[in-house]
Amino acid sequence: MTITPTTLTRAAGAAAVAAGLIFIGVQIGHPHLDATSITTTEVVVRNSLKVLMAVLVLAGITGMYLSQVRRNGVLGLIGYLVLGVGFLTIMCTTFVAAYVLPSIAETNPGYVNDVTAVATGGSATGDIGALQIANQVQGIGYLVGGLIFGIALYRARVLARWASALLAVGGVVSAALAVMPDAFYRLLAFPTGIALIGLGYSLWRMTRTDNTTRSAVRQARRAGVAAGS
Repeated sequence: MTITPTTLTRAAGAAAVAAGLIFIGVQIGHPHLDATSITTTEVVVRNSLKVLMAVLVLAGITGMYLSQVRRNGVLGLIGYLVLGVGFLTIMCTTFVAAYVLPSIAETNPGYVNDVTAVATGGSATGDIGALQIANQVQGIGYLVGGLIFGIALYRARVLARWASALLAVGGVVSAALAVMPDAFYRLLAFPTGIALIGLGYSLWRMTRTDNTTRSAVRQARRAGVAAGS
């Protein structure tokens, strides 16, 4: 298979759609996190999928930015970088939740409970070290980056504007849900997840439309050459 910019862009669109579906899916029926549940197979699988989701998001938003880099301007670059840092940090903290915390849950349950409490919008009773800062960075990146990048995409008028707007306002909705109980906290993934699905499909469809247009232009040129010969 020949790797072309169109192929990479379509792959980025598909990655964004998959990320949105995973982002929403892993939150449905999510058990309460603590030192006991963090060791279960279900939670390990959910956290592993979250790591994959973050990787797919990074690929997806990269494709979105590069596909319209001139239209995005400086605002788009800032939004892309901030949102990218947010999801890169989410990938790292979720990796810790999936593969590090279960191994120490039995010997240090207090620390694990503090980490899971902070991760779900609560507060720690003890010191969780650098994970406290990482949680703050991912929160700022997720909320502020989504807002700025969503506005830039909306202004660019290339991808679905409703999805761009949802990505932007999703941060505001998430901020409100973050102070609510855990069951409501899980809903914060829905606005961004739906936005990623819409933007990813729009990006994938845009490349298909461009290919059709280019093919029609080439055929018209060939017909013109044939008519003039």
